[in-house]
Amino acid sequence: MPADLPLPNPAAEGVEATQAGPAFSPLYQQIKGLITRELQAGVWKPGEAIPSELDLAARFKVSQGTVRKAIDELAADNLLVRRQGKGTFVATHAEQQIQYRFLRLMPDDGQARGMARRLLDCRRTRAPADVARMLECKSGDAVVQLRRLLLADGKPVVLDEIWLPGALFKGLTAERLSDYKGPMYGMFEAEFGVRMIRAEEKIRALAADAASAELLALPVGMPLLSVERLSFTYGDKPVELRRGLYNTEQHFYRNELN
Repeated sequence: MPADLPLPNPAAEGVEATQAGPAFSPLYQQIKGLITRELQAGVWKPGEAIPSELDLAARFKVSQGTVRKAIDELAADNLLVRRQGKGTFVATHAEQQIQYRFLRLMPDDGQARGMARRLLDCRRTRAPADVARMLECKSGDAVVQLRRLLLADGKPVVLDEIWLPGALFKGLTAERLSDYKGPMYGMFEAEFGVRMIRAEEKIRALAADAASAELLALPVGMPLLSVERLSFTYGDKPVELRRGLYNTEQHFYRNELN
């Protein structure tokens, strides 16, 4: 482990549960933080196995149970993936069960399946004030703007407008997007080192205007679901603003509440 990562005090493991106060952090949360920092630093790449619980317990000088609880939470956060009999691996957007986890649009039969993509345009431009505010950059900073359609059975269902920080996505072009056959987030992860960890969404209903109606092959005024998604990488850094218009005529938006 890199020398600059502070190790928790193993003697505190039996004391932590009795402490209280705003600065209190259970030991497993400290281990979770250390593992997350190593993931962020690229010590283990997406798709690679991490060391065993025993090895990590020895490294961090804590019990295996503490490590297991930290890994359980990282798996629940979709940062790690457990595979029975094989070990624990760094989650990757290239995996089938991961790549569509931010797309909650489902066909009426309830059977999740991928959608075809059609890139409309991709360009480098200057960030409008509202986009800069969401991406926590300066108004006028370089950003990448792209628009695309997602199609189900050849019919356009989603119109996406996507904004990305230009500094993180240097060299992203329409050609590279068109040539890449995997999921877009898989490309961001593999080619630009940007992994989407979590997202926040705002959803409202609106009527299709002339431009969106033409692209989605719908009548003007057709009800659409507007979904604004802000995606974050490690450290809660916003790295993608996505504004999508969803045709829910034969689909529904599905979410799970715990």
